[in-house]
Amino acid sequence: MRKELSSDAFTLTECATPTRPKKNQVCLMDAERQRLIRSLFDEYIEMYASRDDRLTTRFSDNFSGYTGGGNFLVTSKEEWIRITRQDFMQVPERIGIEMLDLSLQDISADVVASTAFFHIHLPTDDQFLSRETARLVLIFRLEQGDWKIVHSGISIPYHLVQEGEVYPINGLQERNAELAALVEERTRALAEANNKLEALSYMDALTSIANRRSFDRMLAMEWNRAQRASAPLSLIMLDVDHFKHYNDCYGHPAGDACLQAIAQALAQSAQRAGDLVARYGGEEFVVLLPNSNAHDALETAHRIQRSIWSLALPHAYTEPGIVTVSLGLASQHASRMSSQEELLAQADIALYRAKQAGRDCLHAAQPWPDY
Repeated sequence: MRKELSSDAFTLTECATPTRPKKNQVCLMDAERQRLIRSLFDEYIEMYASRDDRLTTRFSDNFSGYTGGGNFLVTSKEEWIRITRQDFMQVPERIGIEMLDLSLQDISADVVASTAFFHIHLPTDDQFLSRETARLVLIFRLEQGDWKIVHSGISIPYHLVQEGEVYPINGLQERNAELAALVEERTRALAEANNKLEALSYMDALTSIANRRSFDRMLAMEWNRAQRASAPLSLIMLDVDHFKHYNDCYGHPAGDACLQAIAQALAQSAQRAGDLVARYGGEEFVVLLPNSNAHDALETAHRIQRSIWSLALPHAYTEPGIVTVSLGLASQHASRMSSQEELLAQADIALYRAKQAGRDCLHAAQPWPDY
């Protein structure tokens, strides 16, 4: 009888002798058999990993085997040789075999077997297979003085390969292409969504023009630019006259529609690409005019005033009987001796004075340059 012992992942066989052997004693013949089986396995693995066609000469005429990606039994040596060469053609570069466990079995005098568990590292960017554990069962038989492979069964837990494949390379490549396209599409969609969100964060929800946040950012940017170029920067601040009374008289929905109409009139009046129209808060609006001197700002203010008059929105609490606005103007040559806060304060003071003067008029900050 033989009793199997486990040592270093190998299955050793203790000899049966007429007398009881010492504990863990292994016969010389068994050790030689283990070295034989290991050498047969190592020879197979090296030839397979290096894609050595000499492996095809090691198959028995009575060969049978299961392919890793297939679901059928091969019983023809010629068919197995074809599959092996197809494997080598599909992946001609050397592959990596990362051994996890190995069991060697001495079945009979002319039959030995090995069972290995390992990771396969294909020379591709996809590391799918390298994370899966493959199992390989090899059975060798002594035939006319030479050990031949009579059975090979490899099991890898992945989907079935396509026609003409041993490894699912095409499937992996297709999957990678699909994933790459999906990532690209998702990235583009995310970028668009982020752009829309950013745009919304700088847009006034009611009037669809720039909001206070956008104005503050642009004022800082344009001031710095004007300061570097020693260029003029002008600002118009305007307020809808008696807007609280307008809401009380016509209702808040009408008040919202009034603000929307004024916002559109402002946007049309600011004719240059760099001009910014923004809702500053409530019924108050601002128009930022980069590289615009006092004369240009005054012309724009008059154009805004006429545009709002032309809307002819009824307003019972103003002297003309229509919606009007009061406007304050400020203009500066940006320098280190001044600041954007000063420009904003001057426009605000000018607006206050326009209201004090009876509304429906414009007032320029003092001192106002000659125009």
